[in-house]
This record gives sequence, structure tokens and C-alpha cells, in this order.
Amino acid sequence: MLSEVQKAAPVNGGHLIAEMMKIHGVGPMFGMGGFQLLPFYEAIRVLGLEHHLVNDERTGAFAADAYARVSGRPGVCDATLGPGATNLVTGLVESLNAGVPLVVIIGDTNRAHAGRNMTQEARQTEILRPAVKELIRVEMVERIPELVRRAFAVSTAGRPGPVVLDIPEDVCHGEAFVTRDEIYSHTAAVAVPAIRCRPDAEAITRAASLLQAAERPLILAGGGVHLSRADGALTEFSEALGIPVAHTMSGKGAIACTSPLSVGLFGRYSRIANDMITAADCLLVVGCKLGEIATRRYSLLSNKTPLIHLDISPEEFGRTAPVTTALWGDARAGITDLHEELRETVTAQKTKRAGIEREIGDRMAAWRAEARQRTHSSEEPINVARIVQALNEELPADALLIADGGFAAHWTGLFYDTKQSGRTYLPDRGLASIGYGLPGALGAWLAAPNRPVVAITGDGGLNMTLGDLETARRVRAAIVICVVNNAASGYVKALQHSVYGPGHYQSSDLDETNYAEVARALGCAGIRVERPADLSAAFAAALADGGRPTVVDIVATRDPAAMLPGVDTRALVVDDGDRPI
Repeated sequence: MLSEVQKAAPVNGGHLIAEMMKIHGVGPMFGMGGFQLLPFYEAIRVLGLEHHLVNDERTGAFAADAYARVSGRPGVCDATLGPGATNLVTGLVESLNAGVPLVVIIGDTNRAHAGRNMTQEARQTEILRPAVKELIRVEMVERIPELVRRAFAVSTAGRPGPVVLDIPEDVCHGEAFVTRDEIYSHTAAVAVPAIRCRPDAEAITRAASLLQAAERPLILAGGGVHLSRADGALTEFSEALGIPVAHTMSGKGAIACTSPLSVGLFGRYSRIANDMITAADCLLVVGCKLGEIATRRYSLLSNKTPLIHLDISPEEFGRTAPVTTALWGDARAGITDLHEELRETVTAQKTKRAGIEREIGDRMAAWRAEARQRTHSSEEPINVARIVQALNEELPADALLIADGGFAAHWTGLFYDTKQSGRTYLPDRGLASIGYGLPGALGAWLAAPNRPVVAITGDGGLNMTLGDLETARRVRAAIVICVVNNAASGYVKALQHSVYGPGHYQSSDLDETNYAEVARALGCAGIRVERPADLSAAFAAALADGGRPTVVDIVATRDPAAMLPGVDTRALVVDDGDRPI
């Protein structure tokens, strides 16, 4: 009688990897192939999996990142050895810092010849290991199913992150006997959160006591709310107890920005949230690392205000601010348990805070009146706040807005209003690299092709990934790329203006480019906007042009003093001179 191994047909490593991707139900994959991964690419073709060639590996990582943020499932990208692998670094660190699950496949040298100056050989595992949650080196074809399962499990467990599978050429091309019962997935590892863990019950009781005693508590929501899919639970909790919510850029949408209990962005830029933090007598921090921007370079939070910190990563407790009560666990589970602990006192607490919505409304109305000169400006070139206001007016509630790094995120973080809770706003704040806008829109659209997808980027940001307009056209992605065209590396030029004064600009200017013409040359739609009165019509036309990408090229202010929504904390000076802090 034949053994099970003898019954099994030999299969190469690349085919095994593709089989494991299929069994894990992965969505679109992004990459640029090479000889090392050829069997993987052939298996993708045979199995009918969705894979998109990109023109730069960073685009693949960013697109996979955005796909994961929208879908909740691990994004998948691949790269060949050497330059392909090292081109992934920026995108991987973005996902690592932002807690986004990725499974990344990279080819490596044939082990029989490693160290002999093979073509494109590099010490890539050493380069990539600090950029990912875990790097798994695959040394045997037979272990591919086990190690792919491990990659998905690590990527989705706890605080999610990217995991690299390093596949030597001879392992990808090599064959082994593998039985069908080894090709399976762990169902808990195919989406985030993989497994919810609850904070300690005694810590919940202590936290509930602090909130119950508070007259003016405030919730500070970060991106962990979205990783946990906790926006519904947080909205219910906030409304039931009358507790206002402030958010980071990544936390926007923890509750709808249009909610009467939303006080908007806090930190470096703020509407009314920073003042509300100063006046609070208890802070509940949910899924937020309290980093430099959120804390205005660590100066915003008072050591005297009781602080409850709910987070899946215990190493964040006390890193930048003293914690009164730490709640280690999943954001949704922790909020749900807090709500249950306080359920008997809900009516009394909401009554105690009955005037808070009116106060927020009055404060927000005053801020909007002050901001109106920018949000409704008729100046030419166009004020960036006017651009964001037009997006507020034109985008439906379910639209996805991708904000590139730098000033694009700062302006939209402050001025853009989500109309429903959930992750409808995607800024790349893990590393805040520019160049995320176009690939982020591509990945988001592939995750939600029936929803409007708009990216806002600068001319510098689009320049970085301009070649992947061809990718978006090839995929027939109906995305809108809004280019804030200020003919400059705007964020840098604005900082030079703030720190050194007018005229002190170095290597921050770009040549004037008409990106609408560029888009049309690449087979996409292109609309150029030079007057603020034309913004709404341009966005409406772009959103209606399905089946291809549309670039809306907006001629924005050239004034460095007006390129940022406020004073960057790093441009402030200390008392002993003009040295920036």
C-alpha cells in the first residue's frame, strides 16, 4: 500500500505559497517579479488569483497597506531580491508604526551560491528585520504551509503589523511532497482583530470610578479604534455618558466629526480640542500612542489630570505621559466593558454633563466663524482650506479620503469632516512619508470599488509615484487624485519660512507642472482648477467619471506663510535665542 507521501504529487515552493494565499482568502496582491519568484507568479496565473504589477515596489507596499486598512484583511505584496526588497522599507515601516497587517513575500539568493556576489545580492534580511513585526526565513519547501500560517497569525495578532517571508530562489523553485491536509488556514488569522482580549476586571472598575467622579471627562481616540473596529462601541459609549471625543489624524472617524460630541483634532493643530483637554478633569485615551504630534511635542497633557489608557500594546503605557489606570486589551472589548461597568449610572452621568453639547456647539461655531475667511476664501491661487471645504461639501458620507503625508494630512486632519463613524479617512501617519496618496487610493479602491475614493496629495507627493498612474489606469481604478499644486515642497518651504524668515528658501521649489495634462498623456482624465468657484464642479465631474483615474490639478497658494494650517510646534523658538526647538 502506498503511503500518504507517496500518493501526494510533488509541488514547487512558489505554488505552495500561492495555494496558501488562496486558502487565506487574500485580495489583490501587488508586486514586481523577478527570477526568484517566477514559480509563485506562474501559480498565481494557474490559480486565477488577483495580482497587479506596480512600477515601484513602494507603491505595492502602500497599496497593500491601504487595502488592509479598508478591508481589515492583511494586504499582500511581493518583491524580488536586492533592490526590490530594499525598495519596500518605507512602506513596511509605515505599516509597522501604524499597526497595519501585511504579509510580504520577497525572493532571495540561491543558497548554494549565497555570498558569492550574486546579481542583486544584499544583506536584505538584516535591512528589513527592524522594519517589520517579524521576518520569517523559509529554508524548506515542506515548511511553507506552516510558515505562511505563521506569517498571517503574527501579522493579525495583538497590535497588527507587516511580516516578511524571505524565500530563497532554490526553495521557491524546489519541489517537495506535501499532502492536501497541510494546506489550511487558521480562521482567526485572516482579518483584524484576530483575537480580542479584555482588560483586567479590577482595572476596569478603577477606570469606571475615575470616569464616574469626573465632571468634564474627555476621550482621546487614536488609530487603534479603527484597528479594533471599535467606532460603533465608542460612539455608543460617548453618547450614553455624554463624554466628548477628540481624535488624532489616524483616529478621525472614531465618532463622526459631525457628532455634537466631537471636538475634532487634538495636538499640533486643533479646533477646540486642546482647550478641552486643558479643562478636562479625566482623560480616557483609546488606542493612541500619545506621540509628538498628538501631545504638541509632549507639552499638552498635564501630570495632574487622571489618565486612563486603553491599548493593545502595554509598552505604550507611560511612554510619554503618566498613567493613572492602564487597561491592557482590545479597544472595543475595553470600551464595552467600561460601558457595562457604568451602565447603572448612565442617566446620572449624562445629566451631570447636560451642558457639554451646548458648550461644544458654541466653541465650534466660534472656530468655524474664525476659519471662514480661509474655508470660503475667494483668493487666487486657491487657499488649501477652501479645497478641503469643497471636499466636505461634495464627498458623500461613505467616501474614502486618502491623505498623503505632510501638509495634505495636516490640512485635512484639521478641516475635513467625516459624516459617519468608521475608517473613511486614511492618512499615512505611521511614518508620514509623502508619496502615499496615489497608491493608497489604488489599494483603497480595490478594497471598496463601489465607494468614492479620493486622494489628496501635493505635487511633490505625486511626483514620487507618478509612474503608477499607469498602474491605476491599467486596473481601471475609478479614483480621484486631488493635487494641491503649489510648485514647491510645501511643508519644507513653510518650515523654512517659519524658522528663518521670508526669502530663506533652499531646495524647496519645484517647476510649474500642469498635472491635468500629464494625466491625459498617461490615458487618465485630467481637470485643472485655477479658481475656487470651480472646485465643486471639478470634484463632481471627477467623481462621475467612472472606469479610469482622474487627476484634479488645483493651483494652490504660493505663499509659504499660508501653506500650513497653523504654527508647527518645531518652528517655535525658545527664550534664549532663535534656535528652533
